[in-house]
Amino acid sequence: MDPPTVADPGAAPTDPSAPTILDGWPGGPLGFRQRSIRYHRPRAPVCGRGDCTGCLVRVNGVPNVRACQYRPGPNDRIETENAWPSPRFDLGRIFDLLFPRGIDTTRGLLRPSAARPVYQWVVRRLAGYGRFPTPSAPTPPAPARRFEAEVGIVGAGPAGRAVAARLALEPGGTTVILDRTDSGRGPAGTTRLFRSTAVFLPPPVAGRERPFTLWAVGPGGEGLRIEARQVVVATGGYDASLLFGNGDRPGVLTADGALAFAAGTDRPPFAEAVVVGGGPRAAEILDRFGDRVGAVVAPTSIDPEVVDRAAQHGIPLYPRTLLLRARGFGRVTGVDLAARGSGPSFHRRADAVIVALRRLPNAQLFFQAGARLLWHPRPGAYFPRLTEGGESSVPGLWGVGGVAGDPPGDPVAQGIRVAEAILGHRPTGEPRPLPRWEPPELEGYVAELAARRPPRGKWVACPCEDVLLSEVEEAVRRGYHGIEAVKRYTGLGTGLCQGRYCLPDALLWLAALEHRPIPEIGYITQRPPVVPTPLGTWAGLPDGEEAAP
Repeated sequence: MDPPTVADPGAAPTDPSAPTILDGWPGGPLGFRQRSIRYHRPRAPVCGRGDCTGCLVRVNGVPNVRACQYRPGPNDRIETENAWPSPRFDLGRIFDLLFPRGIDTTRGLLRPSAARPVYQWVVRRLAGYGRFPTPSAPTPPAPARRFEAEVGIVGAGPAGRAVAARLALEPGGTTVILDRTDSGRGPAGTTRLFRSTAVFLPPPVAGRERPFTLWAVGPGGEGLRIEARQVVVATGGYDASLLFGNGDRPGVLTADGALAFAAGTDRPPFAEAVVVGGGPRAAEILDRFGDRVGAVVAPTSIDPEVVDRAAQHGIPLYPRTLLLRARGFGRVTGVDLAARGSGPSFHRRADAVIVALRRLPNAQLFFQAGARLLWHPRPGAYFPRLTEGGESSVPGLWGVGGVAGDPPGDPVAQGIRVAEAILGHRPTGEPRPLPRWEPPELEGYVAELAARRPPRGKWVACPCEDVLLSEVEEAVRRGYHGIEAVKRYTGLGTGLCQGRYCLPDALLWLAALEHRPIPEIGYITQRPPVVPTPLGTWAGLPDGEEAAP
């Protein structure tokens, strides 16, 4: 029998009170309003989706608020972070100038011994994000709410909503759908939790009636505990960054960030951007910003659809080209490029760099649940190993949409396929092959870039923690092999973005440095939470109930 028809699960209008991307950024989107924590390098929005640390501000005494996700009120006090006396003229910038090769905080602050108290004060000052919060009237945490469900769905994009809509057609089952935004709505008949982030705490416990426990954080910091028999991860994907010299300058942003600017009424804050990428995502950027793109740069070949769009706007193309570094201080003023092979380097003027090279899965929950993941060399990412029906190696844990590597064509059909498998109307099938991926393989590109890396300019491998590529290389020289050991030695991947923007590139670089395949280099341990979580959320647990460690 054919499955019931699922109506459009995303037809509800957007809540007009929802935060608008980049509404809260004071002083212009690409004008920097904060400084990095160690070298006080200028920072500006990068991702436009609330993942990176490029737009952190202090709001009403609360530090580390992502401005791109916050709508300021008329009486809000918005201040900068990590800058004195101002972000435009920050005396802390002297660290960036005095230490062009980085600060060796591990071995370099030992002598003279009389200066150690000063060293320690400096290190402590450089070790955190902003000052402690100073709320005017601290409020006790709200009690946690508890839900029991047959299926919990994390992610309310088109695929996640389609799963919920199909499950809602079956009587008797309970479904909880949650999402960190409030721009979408789940179908009627489901419990909908929006502006919430979730983690597995504890990891799935086989043999229990409801083996999955999801701890979520609601919009007011309240705890939400969902106990489910099965969980569908529909967290989608994101545009990854790319490592190059001075790649942390204001004006470097992902395709997600560029398209977030297009969602507003203001004109995009660039007029001559360089787009990095030659595939479908680059074509999408040209469709939206063709008159504001000065060049397209790609590691290897460029797709015909990108060539056609570039020809319409007279945009020059640079296939098989290395992006060596960005120039500029207050923001990007140009880029240095070089043809791959033995081609000479050359300079091109630009006021922004839009990285539209590859989309990676938001797969942290699969790592956290202990599901099997496989390395896909073309996009340079780990993808969950799923069956044809969408089930992972952990029974009852499913993936759908971008996080599963599903093609972007028909997310509703993808959601129905997973829902049918959950309901038992369709077998889960054998493990399916890794998703087909057209962009070029990046391991060879990174190996060549490492050999031709210019000596000038900082290569920031982890913008959240100001970890330099030279520190990663030093760790390898000192015998720290594998991504987990390098993370512990350098701090790479431990910032607020939880490694989303540094770990994929770090794996590629470690493969070149250690001359090993990436699966042998491994991945970092994914401990909860995968997003920053207020401690008050855990304090809201009911009396006598303990959260698992």
